[in-house]
Amino acid sequence: MLFKPRQLGRSGLPEQELTEDKKHCKKFGPCGVGKKALYLNSFYINRHYYVPISSVRRVFKRLAMSKGGFTGKGMFATIPYLVAEYEDGSQKQCNFKYEQDLDLLLDYLSKEQPQIALVSEAAEERIRKRKEEESRRPKPVLTEDAKQTIARLEKARSYLEDRRQLSIELSAAAKARRVYDRTTPAYKWVALAIVLMGAVSLGYGIWSIISHRGYSMYFLLFGMAAIFLFSGANVIPTARNNRRFIYTRMENAVSQLDNYIGHYRGRFPVPACYAHPVTLQRMIRIVENGKAQSESEALKEMMTELKSLNADVQVSEEEYEEVVAIKPLFLLQDYRLPSE
Repeated sequence: MLFKPRQLGRSGLPEQELTEDKKHCKKFGPCGVGKKALYLNSFYINRHYYVPISSVRRVFKRLAMSKGGFTGKGMFATIPYLVAEYEDGSQKQCNFKYEQDLDLLLDYLSKEQPQIALVSEAAEERIRKRKEEESRRPKPVLTEDAKQTIARLEKARSYLEDRRQLSIELSAAAKARRVYDRTTPAYKWVALAIVLMGAVSLGYGIWSIISHRGYSMYFLLFGMAAIFLFSGANVIPTARNNRRFIYTRMENAVSQLDNYIGHYRGRFPVPACYAHPVTLQRMIRIVENGKAQSESEALKEMMTELKSLNADVQVSEEEYEEVVAIKPLFLLQDYRLPSE
């Protein structure tokens, strides 16, 4: 193997077995999942490390959010990381450029390697405590209508889970469009100009080193920094970062979900632009808590709750991940139904 992945942890794979496994692994952005190993990136090199599947204890997502994420004014951009925990509790954190790649990786792992935990140990403990608290808390007596509503919502949520990649793409497309809409156009061209200056500086730095001229290293470092920083920041206009591509992507994501739920038996409880398992899960909780009786009431109540979440509101890590997954969908529609 020309670029053999570096082993993490105590356990490893025979070289021939590793070569075949990496060759046929399923790629998700900078990482990959094989039959025998999980492949992780370094800062610069994709799938530079590997951990045998038998050594992986848990794999989970960690998010950092840009300023103003919960408000209607911010770009609502998140910085996604994958964290792999193996053997003795050692961890490797991997940065992803596109959050949907990370979500698709976790979705793939949940189906192919169900024995691997997909939340952190701290999150598991929080979830356990929350369930215990909920079990002790008096629950409202549900009417027959409410019970039927919950059953219908559960059925619809399971239907979306069967093709979860459609909802992942919808969420990713909404975030990309929101980032684009909230970014001042002038910034994009300034960023592009800096990248071009960085490329010229990089070229001059290389030429200066060859020619043994002074200050060559400064030009080289500035050029590399400018190119890496702004190319990775998803700001400069490119073939995948322009108005036509981003708007078409959003339209296609909604269209694909609209087509999918069009084959659903019965009336689907939410429109395609909001069709995400998290949307339905939050609606179920609202009905269980006695705040709504029907799907339409639950959706309106959920919109009200979601709209109230801003930068001043503290939420748990689990709710944070729910909110960043679906709030861009509602922000783009201004919390309205398509028929309104």
